[in-house]
Amino acid sequence: MQSDIKKISDRATLNNGVQIPWLGLGVFMADDPAELSAAISSAVQSGYRSIDTADIYGNEETVGRAIRNCGVPRSELFITTKLWNEWQAEGYEASLKAFDRSLKRLGLSYLDLYLIHWPIEGKSVTAWRALVKLYQEGLVRAIGVSNFSGQQIDELIQAAGITPAVNQIELHPLRSQKPLLAYCQQHNIQVEAYCPLMRGRFQEVAVLAGLAQKYGKTPAQIVLRWEIQCGAVVIPKSVHADRIRENADIFDFELNPADMAVIDSCNRDQTVLPPPPEDLRSKD
Repeated sequence: MQSDIKKISDRATLNNGVQIPWLGLGVFMADDPAELSAAISSAVQSGYRSIDTADIYGNEETVGRAIRNCGVPRSELFITTKLWNEWQAEGYEASLKAFDRSLKRLGLSYLDLYLIHWPIEGKSVTAWRALVKLYQEGLVRAIGVSNFSGQQIDELIQAAGITPAVNQIELHPLRSQKPLLAYCQQHNIQVEAYCPLMRGRFQEVAVLAGLAQKYGKTPAQIVLRWEIQCGAVVIPKSVHADRIRENADIFDFELNPADMAVIDSCNRDQTVLPPPPEDLRSKD
């Protein structure tokens, strides 16, 4: 159990030595440029240094402008984007071109993390080889995957000899993903939790209200603290300054082992975010 995370500047060390903040800002479905720019500004002012976007989100240009105007040197920021299924399905060269487009939209000379967004049967190994090339050329500091099973990751490792640095997965009290979390920890792959706040479905986890009262925190803060103590980096999405600050206020307390176990017991293997169409992802 990860319990030595005491401040927002603390970072996890990836399997290639690159460090990633434990807390980042997710920007999924943040479509309004002015609203998103203000959210990133609020996040940076609150101590966030990691921003997670994706090609399919359609907001890379806004993210790029916001981080250039945020007042923090590029070297202190950790910027992630993702290869979308359409380009992965078209093969190696298309995957490389998709990275170039994302980099141009972001207005950056390099990325900190580039992920394959979803596994596609028969296509992901080729895309992974493209990411390995980008990594070896120094265009991205770390490469990884999102929504991959252990078996799918094994296929990448066997084919290319490079282990992903990160596996970004849906992880929260309703879907704790303990077997996959254990697999990733055994292979020194950092798990990153998306939808960490269950899209606000706190009422479905009855124990959270009592734990929030016990620790003097909100249910959202209890959940985020549970996730990082499980060893997962978290990237909660919000465009509201008060929520962004609230999500950052999780470094001055620690859940005890008994309370961690109580939240563990809430798992239902239940997703709160629909996957993409079946023909654009693996059927495994």
